[in-house]
Amino acid sequence: MSAAPTALNRLVNPEGLPTLGLELPLDNDWGPTRLRAAQNTGAPFGVPDLTRHAELAALADESGFAGLWVRDVPLYDPEHFGDAGSVFETFTHLGHLAAVTRRAVLGTAAVVLPLRRPILVAKAAATVDVLSGGRFVLGLASGDRPVEYPLFGADFHARGAAFRQGVETLRAAWARHADGAGMELPELGLGADRRLDVLPKPTGATVPIAVAGHAQQSAEWIARNADASLNYPRPLGALRLKTREWRELTGDDASKPYLTPMQLDLARDPDAAATPIRLGVRAGAHALVEHLAAMGELGVAHVSFNLRPGDRPVEEVLHELAETVLPHFPSPGTDPDGSGSAPATDQRPAFRSNVANAAS
Repeated sequence: MSAAPTALNRLVNPEGLPTLGLELPLDNDWGPTRLRAAQNTGAPFGVPDLTRHAELAALADESGFAGLWVRDVPLYDPEHFGDAGSVFETFTHLGHLAAVTRRAVLGTAAVVLPLRRPILVAKAAATVDVLSGGRFVLGLASGDRPVEYPLFGADFHARGAAFRQGVETLRAAWARHADGAGMELPELGLGADRRLDVLPKPTGATVPIAVAGHAQQSAEWIARNADASLNYPRPLGALRLKTREWRELTGDDASKPYLTPMQLDLARDPDAAATPIRLGVRAGAHALVEHLAAMGELGVAHVSFNLRPGDRPVEEVLHELAETVLPHFPSPGTDPDGSGSAPATDQRPAFRSNVANAAS
């Protein structure tokens, strides 16, 4: 593939430090206080409070977070999963976020491609890319909730093949054509001479695709066909193996970054040690900086925080992260007025030469 798309460039710090983002919803509905309140009132688990969703997203954007990520959970399943995800329909939500933010990359983590019509996904994704000024990364997954598939007329066991075909369709729909030719999809009987096309076209050569997890594909297929890996959080030792595999498969192609989400419970005490929680860490600000630097040395380009397990007000956590953690991990994103790179910080984590052993 050609040079990295602009949106991915915004997520990669050339100095090797990870950039930081947030996974929406910005709520702490998994925290102990909220869980107790939900039990007392009979409120459903896994349905976040969205009353301040736009205000908090704008605050995160202005604070300098490099990315804002939304999930794709078509159906709320309280019996088996108990998590409504980001609640809002993914692409509708992204269109709104494009209007209330200026700097942060917008991403999906991740759209369940086999449940959707790929041509409509192509149109929706290109629309968000254009409306956001090229700030969009399309994270894609094959899905892991079998109950959803028959309701969408899809075969759960065939989702791997549907995923591969869907990615091919997306690329074909975003391609630009010369001499009035149209989109070409031979497997669907559509030739370029029919002159059908999908508009708008992306701001760049393509909408960058990040494949979440394995998506029922081989690691080799993902390395060839994705622009980035969006992989699950792991302890540092296991993370070392995954990032090493990704670098070997992509030939150290810097235009194909390794991205990972992480659940975060930020302790009030900045000196609190890092302790593992499910899919993430509980830590004070100082230990969190150490942990993130170790992830960066292992090859992680971008980390997105899910703040739902915490017990502190989200706005308070956002301010503390912006003041004490973000300065160590600056984003290379372009200012909205096009005047150049966002201001860099003079602060640098002095521990960087010592963190590599933490993963061994």
